Amino acid sequence: MVSLRFSGVGSSGTSNDSVRIWAKVLKQHKIKLEAVREFPARPSDAEDWSRLIAEIVKPLDLASPVLLNKHVQELERFNRTWFTQADFIESISFDRFELEIFPEKKKDRKVDYIFGDD
Repeated sequence: MVSLRFSGVGSSGTSNDSVRIWAKVLKQHKIKLEAVREFPARPSDAEDWSRLIAEIVKPLDLASPVLLNKHVQELERFNRTWFTQADFIESISFDRFELEIFPEKKKDRKVDYIFGDD
């Protein structure tokens, strides 16, 4: 299994609006390729998602799949979607290409108060 990890261009860390996407290439229910990428903001429409997907597939050496309304709606509602042979113009050598949005964990600010520390 080949694993690629890289951060978004120009991002110097996590911001409040940033989104992390996990891209996986699966064949026979096994992950063959994967990449995690952070983007400065969550895409708001199909055009933004298309640009984001094009950036994710480049290092995986994949063709960009055809993005349908179904995929955008699944990403918005469930934070994940997948693409099969029917979503690619060229033939593919794998079963599925999945995208999953990592949930952002809110950092709890915990303040410990110490009274009577004399």
